[in-house]
Amino acid sequence: MNPGDRVRVDRADRTYEGVLLPSSTDDHLVVKLEGGYNVGVDREGADVEVLAEDVYRIDGTDAAGDDAGSEIEFDDDLPTISLISTGGTIASTVDYRTGAVTAQFDAEDVLRAVPDLAGRANYRGRVVANILSENMEPPLWQDLADAVAEEIEAGADGVVVMHGTDTMQYSASALSFMLETPVPIVFTGSQRSADRPSSDNVMNAVSAVEAAKSDCAEVLVCMHASESDDDCALHRGTRVRKNHTSRRDAFETVGAAPLGEVDYETEEVSFRREYQERGETDLKTAPALESDVELLKFTPGMDPAFLDVVEGSEGLIIEGTGLGHVHTDLIPRIEELIADGTTVVMTSQCLEGRVCDRVYDTGRDLLEAGVIEGGDTLPGTAKVKLMWALENSEDVEEAMGTSLAGEIQERSVPWE
Repeated sequence: MNPGDRVRVDRADRTYEGVLLPSSTDDHLVVKLEGGYNVGVDREGADVEVLAEDVYRIDGTDAAGDDAGSEIEFDDDLPTISLISTGGTIASTVDYRTGAVTAQFDAEDVLRAVPDLAGRANYRGRVVANILSENMEPPLWQDLADAVAEEIEAGADGVVVMHGTDTMQYSASALSFMLETPVPIVFTGSQRSADRPSSDNVMNAVSAVEAAKSDCAEVLVCMHASESDDDCALHRGTRVRKNHTSRRDAFETVGAAPLGEVDYETEEVSFRREYQERGETDLKTAPALESDVELLKFTPGMDPAFLDVVEGSEGLIIEGTGLGHVHTDLIPRIEELIADGTTVVMTSQCLEGRVCDRVYDTGRDLLEAGVIEGGDTLPGTAKVKLMWALENSEDVEEAMGTSLAGEIQERSVPWE
């Protein structure tokens, strides 16, 4: 009896049937039930019958055939989806010593923990990182971009990146700029770990795989569209923001409806706006990043000396008020930074709308100082884009004012 076996467990007049999962203790069995929930059963007094051995068999090979990843048995009639794990709640379990959630599962564990993925595709799995997403850093974005590119070059029909939700929007933005892709690249995660009855990991993972099989060859974020288990929204990687700390539908497309959705019951994937279609472009990579870029939120009463912290930085994104403003006392210091070689881009801390520094005197003074307008690019996306543009664009100002991966919308209109 091993993890991955389908088992029937009888104990105390109750019967549990499902897939045996790894357990953190020798005293308990952990079984994933058909409905997606996990149940822990005391081994003492339990009668266990193995119904099928290694139902979700996983081989330890990567795209090159080396012992660095994992793979389920191949079916010629199914597409091949690469599952790339970076850690996060979707790949987490409870550390029973502390009661805290820890990112300690690799891609193999994710496949076993979500048996609903079986039969939908052939899978290749690899681990790029095993961290909680607050520990994500730009060098890991580069590692992730390299891994995704390698999987696509090896023939993957789509890629699913399992990622912690707290910084998922930054990583999705980074890959949107670093990769031109002929296949879907879908980020997904979960707000609640698999150990919780209300976990969203199964639905999000299944929906992400269905999206990775679709015709939309862009970087997407796939998460719950509502608190119910009905649909998952598909957000463009450069327009998405996590807007709630704990709700399962925490992610929103800012300034528009989501690009598409996955109906969990019918498994239908649909889109409401134009997108780059599968196979329209060859794979292209531009992973270089300038990491010395900061993001600063202006607040009333801010001391101009606070800008001394970013002195010497290659780039600075400012979250200004309204149309893109700061206190007039900060403008001379900003002008000095620009004169010393720091590229400064203005965004808005408002959730909707775009920067326009030509309306009021303060905005005009900022433009005269050399500040670049960021349109309606989200501040976090603007930071990632500037990191990329400083290394990959001959004209950074033009790049920051041009929509390269859907980050700038043509119009800013109310959406409900």
